[in-house]
Amino acid sequence: MAALAPAALASTAAAGSENNPSDSSAQNTANSFPATLRDPISYYGQTHRPGITFAHEDRLPKLPIPDLESSCRKYLEALQPLQSGREQEESAAAVQAFLRSEGPELQERLKKYAGSKTSYIEQFWYDSYLNFDNPVVLNLNPFFLLEDDPTPARNNQVTRAASLVISALSFVRAIRKEELPPDTVRGQPLCMYQYSRIFGTARVPTENGCQIHQDPTSKHLVVMCRGQFYWFDVLDDNSDLIMSEKDVALNLQAIVEDAQKTPIKEAAKGALGVLSTENRKVWASLRDVLTREEGSNNAECLAIVDSSLFILCLDYASPQTGADLCMNMLCGTSEVVDGVQVGTCTNRWYDKLQIIVCNNGSAGINFEHTGVDGHTVLRMASDVYTDTILRFARTINGQAPTMWASASPDPSKRDLTSFGDVSTTPHKLEWTMIPELNTALRFAETRLADLINQNEFQTLEFSGYGKNFITSMGFSPDAFVQMAYQAAYYGLYGRVECTYEPAMTKVFLHGRTEAVRSVTEESVRFVKKFWADVPPKEKVDALKIACQKHSANIKECAKGLGHDRHLYALFCVWQRALDDEGAEAASSNGMSSNGYSSAVEDEPEPGSHNPGQALGLPDDGLHGLQPGNTPSRPTTHTMPALFADAGWDKINNTILSTSNCGNPSLRQFGFGPTSGDGFGIGYIIKDESVSICASSKHRQTNRFVNTLENYFQEIRYLLRQTQHRATSPNTSRAREAEERPHLSGGHAKSRGRVIPGVIGRNRMPDDSPSETEEDMLGGYGFFDAGMLLQALRSSEDIDNPNEKAVGTVRRNVGRKLRLADY
Repeated sequence: MAALAPAALASTAAAGSENNPSDSSAQNTANSFPATLRDPISYYGQTHRPGITFAHEDRLPKLPIPDLESSCRKYLEALQPLQSGREQEESAAAVQAFLRSEGPELQERLKKYAGSKTSYIEQFWYDSYLNFDNPVVLNLNPFFLLEDDPTPARNNQVTRAASLVISALSFVRAIRKEELPPDTVRGQPLCMYQYSRIFGTARVPTENGCQIHQDPTSKHLVVMCRGQFYWFDVLDDNSDLIMSEKDVALNLQAIVEDAQKTPIKEAAKGALGVLSTENRKVWASLRDVLTREEGSNNAECLAIVDSSLFILCLDYASPQTGADLCMNMLCGTSEVVDGVQVGTCTNRWYDKLQIIVCNNGSAGINFEHTGVDGHTVLRMASDVYTDTILRFARTINGQAPTMWASASPDPSKRDLTSFGDVSTTPHKLEWTMIPELNTALRFAETRLADLINQNEFQTLEFSGYGKNFITSMGFSPDAFVQMAYQAAYYGLYGRVECTYEPAMTKVFLHGRTEAVRSVTEESVRFVKKFWADVPPKEKVDALKIACQKHSANIKECAKGLGHDRHLYALFCVWQRALDDEGAEAASSNGMSSNGYSSAVEDEPEPGSHNPGQALGLPDDGLHGLQPGNTPSRPTTHTMPALFADAGWDKINNTILSTSNCGNPSLRQFGFGPTSGDGFGIGYIIKDESVSICASSKHRQTNRFVNTLENYFQEIRYLLRQTQHRATSPNTSRAREAEERPHLSGGHAKSRGRVIPGVIGRNRMPDDSPSETEEDMLGGYGFFDAGMLLQALRSSEDIDNPNEKAVGTVRRNVGRKLRLADY
């Protein structure tokens, strides 16, 4: 099942080696399509033509390879606030040595390698994911938690699931018929290639790393219920829907009833989806067990699962809290009854896109991250959610708009012969549970339960204010929230740590993300001032400067001018050349080589939080540099100074892994922590609120979230003190206008008694009784924040021997006793 791209993408690879066209050329291509195609929901009922989805792909510019000296300078700038003076000197020396020796040579190798590639980082980033050997659950796969259906009567499991399935299939159809309008940013079209890799795709483990398999003609759906597998066709050969929402609901109800016939403890013993949570090499060997007899029952069952459009997981559980819902969408629940795991963690298949629907109708998405980023799946999730609402609206008003440029023929009115060879009746997959699988399943489940119990989740749905209020104060919403994470962490631990945020680079062909290093000299200055006893204006001014710096970094990274991906690619070029040299030496000694090379064998968790970026398998598949493109190999095995320096390890050990991804269709978004002593933070900045899901390996996650909430309240208090005309985020603009003096007498407006509670809710007077200074910082309200700064300065003096003699400090520790006391 080789990966295939839509017809409009066929020339993309060839176009990659041509001269880079300008951004305006790509934008003009998109603009050449009429508005009816760019925004079909606004032009419902008009005629459309296909081909718009991927139309501008061959005109998008390639991701630029940054200047070497510029990347090294930015690298040192990102390291500086995380290092001591001595460490800064050592890293600077390592960078200078790199620039004098291997750096320029590796830069030329990278340029030569990239000449025939769509993107210089694409294959390297693929390998960092596909060579990841640990379980993908909690390590790589992110989740989305959808908002509930706004119609309460539709928030039951079967109705909600059927509605989401029909909308998801409509999205599939729009992609395959190339009628999905392309993403844009300020009119600039973005790369749409990732959309061809969402459906019918599976991550398949092998002994030499994973591969991405795709069936571009897939037309069936796999449903998991109580760990049992079912399937039925949902599309015809023309990618038209062959079932109505009612038809799907009938199938799902039959599946739920059939699954309930098997006691859950008995069903759990055959829940083979748990095997997809195993170590990847272990899972590869187990797949060999399943497929070693060609045409066997297990081999056919596995092929049906792998080639399905996506997995629909119907859970028996009904999580109530935000934290429990997030946990269920990310890794499932662990519940052991009489020694048998019956939690929802047994009802998953992590190598594919999964739509998860709980018994109470709560729904979410868990997705395999190798080929798609959060931005792409977010578009799918929001379009699907919107379509469920619009389809319900059309049952009320047939003239209501639609999300799609065209629709499938009504299945109830089609000629039977037009469906082709389809099977719409649900089939249950019956696996042959040989002893090897029974044993492997038990061990996989216990390891999964361990993994789940090693992590915890907390959510914050801060409703005090959101994007509207933040922008009204003159701040970038994302930068504003990023400073909150650093300030909260500093307040708890008294230090700053490496913080990661991805910036989207889809304005480039096959673009993914660039790493934004949120900790800067400006952000450190702000968090120290925030916790110091200084005037409010000084704190707010420092916040503004820090946010401006963060926004500038975001813009640089979005242009492909960050340093992380560039330096990582240079490391991969060095590593692969070294691997090739070792393989050649081994071959000359009579040893065989498998021809497979890893970008980084033990790469931790790359990507969206450092988890994940890359798309589509390039022409060279999972192998290293092609022989014809490989420059002269290095003559030494010594690691280049930059990569051997401790600063390289520090910048790649993310403590605060953050990602901003979401819109009003989502309630939460998140992922697991990327470090044992760090936090994974997914957040959504909405107009009037901020939703945050934080995860960690039991590192006081609840306390961290509470500190964040207190920070948001405190910073609003500071803004009120420094900007007296600040209004509530819920203030009506019309009411603000009403309070302005008017030249003409508005006698009618003054009639009647003004209800005072309205003014109180919309204005935020400085003497608000609900928020006192003591309330702002929760548990820290009882002591002077200036004392914290003084204590931290003292500890910094101790840590820096260049500023104070160690012996002098040590003599002052503790209470000095007089000899007479003895």
